[in-house]
Amino acid sequence: MYYNFNTLKYLMKKILEIILMAVVIGLSVTACSTQNAATGVQNVGRGKFTGTWTVSNVSYEGLIESAVSNVFDEARPSAFVGSTWKLTNSGNGMYTLSSGVSQTIFWSVNNTGAQGQMFQFKKIFEGDKAKNVQQGYQLLVSNNDGNSMVLKTPVAIGSSTGYVVYTFNKQ
Repeated sequence: MYYNFNTLKYLMKKILEIILMAVVIGLSVTACSTQNAATGVQNVGRGKFTGTWTVSNVSYEGLIESAVSNVFDEARPSAFVGSTWKLTNSGNGMYTLSSGVSQTIFWSVNNTGAQGQMFQFKKIFEGDKAKNVQQGYQLLVSNNDGNSMVLKTPVAIGSSTGYVVYTFNKQ
């Protein structure tokens, strides 16, 4: 089959355009990946947070246990070992400490934080509406595979940051 020079030039240009488009799409997908540079953890979808969770362990990273006397304006961190957290997909939830103390919460996941993906919640008291509650708590999502989860509460220590680390297991 015989092609003239202009036809070949046109075909080569189209092939080059297709290759360049494929490269641009490939780079865009890679650049828009949800890898979190601060923690090395992928952003986790909301569905992996829903369900009933139990805190199996509380540990400390970059600080000593006695440095934190109270978390979530509720109790010592160790009081949360054995606590049960019920999180619905609507954002409503509740945690219950081993002592029987319960607290209604409204929770969400924030993927825009400078530190990485954050689990955040507000305490909701009788008569409160979540949208009117201004104070809340944020925990850095270190891991969540849908069956186990590690959340960290940042604690300022001078010019550095330590963490109270909560390990959750799904029931």
